[in-house]
Amino acid sequence: MTVVAIIPARYGSTRFPGKPLAIIGDKPMVQHVYESASRPTCLDEVVVATDDRRIVETVEGFGGKAVLTSSNHASGTDRLAEAARGIKAQWVINIQGDLPFFRPQTITRIVRALQRDRSILMGTARVPIFAREELLNPNVVKVVSNADGFALYFSRAPIPFQRGTEREKWKGREILGYRHLGIYVYRREFLLRFARLRPVALELAEGLEQLRALVHGVRIRVLDVDEDSVEVDTPEDLKKAEHYLLRGRLGN
Repeated sequence: MTVVAIIPARYGSTRFPGKPLAIIGDKPMVQHVYESASRPTCLDEVVVATDDRRIVETVEGFGGKAVLTSSNHASGTDRLAEAARGIKAQWVINIQGDLPFFRPQTITRIVRALQRDRSILMGTARVPIFAREELLNPNVVKVVSNADGFALYFSRAPIPFQRGTEREKWKGREILGYRHLGIYVYRREFLLRFARLRPVALELAEGLEQLRALVHGVRIRVLDVDEDSVEVDTPEDLKKAEHYLLRGRLGN
């Protein structure tokens, strides 16, 4: 087995308790994430890692695979690492449980980048931000990268600060920043080592685990992807997810 996707799904979310089981359309969100993760052909297996038996039963009920992990994990990475210890794979993909819909090409693009360059231990993706409301939203994680496509910093704040008037453009639209997608690809041996590192001050300040890697000098490859999916961080975001689902069914 080469590439395994693990979906950390914690029931007791601070902003949205029970989020994995929230219904979008006619399915719980965890099922939408699982089905989206099952589409890329580069994956050998998809597993949900959770601390709640209700989520395990839901996943098994729709024919998916789930593992019950400790309820004492401080982060999704710790939960991911526990599940990964029992799996033989070269690469482990962390797909956040708040991404119910995403394109299979997004996963494939990140995986292929790590497969081509064995010096890269960790990879993720970003998409342009065009709306100021999204740029200012602390639930939307922003990322800035260097010229070689490696992350310089991640933040919940609007980065970079928009002082000048020059803007990068994409398809004629001004880019205000870049939104980080909650998808990571790790080399398995690095993931297990990374999970053993203690949290750092920047990580705790921003509430972003990937900053632990940057502080320890680990390069994170950031791929540009064409992705218009939604992230469900709050109950209000469910309306956006419903609209996205309806738009997809209507072919718009």
